[in-house]
Amino acid sequence: MKGTKSLAYLQIHTAVFLFGFTAILGKLIVFEQLALVWHRLWISVLGLLFIPGVVKGLKSFSRKSILRFTGIGVLVSIHWVTFYGCIKIADSSSIALACLATSTLFVSFLEPLITKSKFQSVEVILGVLVIIGLLMVLNVGSAYYTAILVGLISAFFAALFSVLNKKYLADHNTLSVSIIELFSGWIFLSLIIPIYEGGKNLKQYSLFRNDLVSEHAVFGLHLHSLIYLLILGLLCTSLAYALSLTSLKVLSAFTTNLAINIEPVYGILMAAIIFHENKDLNIWFYLGTGIILLSVLIHPYLVRITDKLVKARILRES
Repeated sequence: MKGTKSLAYLQIHTAVFLFGFTAILGKLIVFEQLALVWHRLWISVLGLLFIPGVVKGLKSFSRKSILRFTGIGVLVSIHWVTFYGCIKIADSSSIALACLATSTLFVSFLEPLITKSKFQSVEVILGVLVIIGLLMVLNVGSAYYTAILVGLISAFFAALFSVLNKKYLADHNTLSVSIIELFSGWIFLSLIIPIYEGGKNLKQYSLFRNDLVSEHAVFGLHLHSLIYLLILGLLCTSLAYALSLTSLKVLSAFTTNLAINIEPVYGILMAAIIFHENKDLNIWFYLGTGIILLSVLIHPYLVRITDKLVKARILRES
């Protein structure tokens, strides 16, 4: 069991490292959030199709399970659209990544309600710590308030689909679950886009666009964006998503989301190096990220201490 848990931690932290690149790629890719996520989804689904056993594993799913994971896939797509929406509105990867950290607080309330598990005061305390860290990180002006609101909505949906996956994943093939959720997310956006666009501007969703005038564009194909989309879809989605779901079979939704709070740290540091966003950062940023990291590091120890105290109380009462 110890080896299994160690492997789960390795899987989630590898996934988190890959997820850390998603905000960076989102800023580099020329497409707007809906088109970006739409392309990300079909590329990731295509990548999963080449993994042996993925399609075969779908045969063991009941219709009810397929419908459940289809619904969760819709939530995933909404999370990604709002996440990249936050990046595009703020023109900052750091803002979106910092907002994502609030998913821990949302999980601390959603997990007991959805999974009927015991309400953990430790998790709420750590969630509040993350919020305090976020407030320090986001020591910015009112110009970012709309982006922050969109980012918080994204964090809520991230927490919601993580908790639902934890509840229903059970013994299902995680790669098969991944392809159901990602494909259903793609179908959902494919239905929403024509309605949202009103039948207009659909050309912007094509990889070949005449409006792309750039040294990196050939026949309207933005080569750099295509490469970034492939990295985003195959490595940062197919692989990372499958690893995170596999780890969720062993780890709690809260533990998984707390680990994912390292994603903003990875992403913000990369944004500082690539986009020089560190020019907007100050001492409050470093204090905030320090608190977020601290909450990640002390979580397993606090849970262990709490469990020991509960067991000791039970022994005394018996």
